[in-house]
Amino acid sequence: MDILLSAGHEVIVFSRERRDLPGEVEHYAGDILKDALPSLSGPLHGVVYLPGSIQLKPFHMISEAQFRSEWELNFLGAVKTLQAVYGLLRQAEGASVVLMSTVAVQTGMPFHASIASAKGAIEGLTRSLAAEWAPTIRVNAVAPSLTNTPLAEKLLNTPEKQTQAAQRHPLKRFGTPADIAHLIAFLLSPHSSWITGEIFHIDGGMHSLRPL
Repeated sequence: MDILLSAGHEVIVFSRERRDLPGEVEHYAGDILKDALPSLSGPLHGVVYLPGSIQLKPFHMISEAQFRSEWELNFLGAVKTLQAVYGLLRQAEGASVVLMSTVAVQTGMPFHASIASAKGAIEGLTRSLAAEWAPTIRVNAVAPSLTNTPLAEKLLNTPEKQTQAAQRHPLKRFGTPADIAHLIAFLLSPHSSWITGEIFHIDGGMHSLRPL
């Protein structure tokens, strides 16, 4: 967000709480699954759907309601958002959409059944909309591995956990919010104007490398 603001862009956020958003950000409070999105005027040059959820449980312990909740937040929330702003995106020249997936879609991981299933739907949506909306609107997704955010606090709250998490990645560290932010900013920018329908793995090499 700071990257976009420093580049002179107007940033609008729809979320439950404002929290520590910079003062320049225009914020609308609401729940994506319960409330209507704010009425905006176009053109809209970019949209990022960035939900927060992490529920790691053995498959047999995940209820149907929990599967549905994960799917609704990650997938249906994206659908609702993009249907609401489609007309505004069409008004812009070279509009860009960025959705969020996870390394766990392409790399099977224990206890990730609910989130990997929901994010798998996001990857399908990404490719489908990229084909349908080309050449007017670009659609890509970002698939991170473990990133040091408040959402991952329980997974990184001791030095031992941090060391173990770092060692699971070929680059020997877990992600930072800045790693993800710079990639998203690039995908929103004209510098990525010949890229659409892609899933960008930003995971320290986890999904594709097997180090010695």
